[in-house]
Amino acid sequence: MTREEFIKILKEKGYSYKIEGDNLVVTHDWNVNLNSLVTLPSGVEFRNEGNVNLNSLVTLPSGVEFMNEGFVNLELLKTLSPGVEFRNGGDVWLESLVTLPSGVEFRNEGNVNLNSLVTLPSGVEFRNEGDVDLRSLKTISHGVEFRNEGDVNLNSLVGGFFEDWRGNIEGINNKKLLNFMISKGVFI
Repeated sequence: MTREEFIKILKEKGYSYKIEGDNLVVTHDWNVNLNSLVTLPSGVEFRNEGNVNLNSLVTLPSGVEFMNEGFVNLELLKTLSPGVEFRNGGDVWLESLVTLPSGVEFRNEGNVNLNSLVTLPSGVEFRNEGDVDLRSLKTISHGVEFRNEGDVNLNSLVGGFFEDWRGNIEGINNKKLLNFMISKGVFI
């Protein structure tokens, strides 16, 4: 999809936007529902005051940023390019994604749902305020960091949420233990 085609769709739907340098910034004062789109142009930023629904999107180009105040729904997304940022005010749903590129950061205020993800590459950081759902994960590479405020669901690796894992040691912060285990290659 070209930038011009995307602008035409925004105008048709009545969604406000502005151009900042090379970026097209969606500034709508409520939810943005673009469920019929299967792709976006690069350099799009969502700074709207509500949710972003991109339920039919199957790929996301680099340079897309989510700084909207609500959730981000990318349920059918299959691939995620490097450089995508999630700094939105709610949950992030990436339930069909099976792999992530290195260097992705989650700094959203809600949960991160990656139910189908099977591996985590080095350089992925979770700094979100909620839980991280990685129930299908089979491996975690060195350099992955969990600094999220909620729990981490590692059902395929430890049988549920890491906080409830019987291997936790009383008096030791379970996130520090998890990050230590990752650094020692326990989940490779």
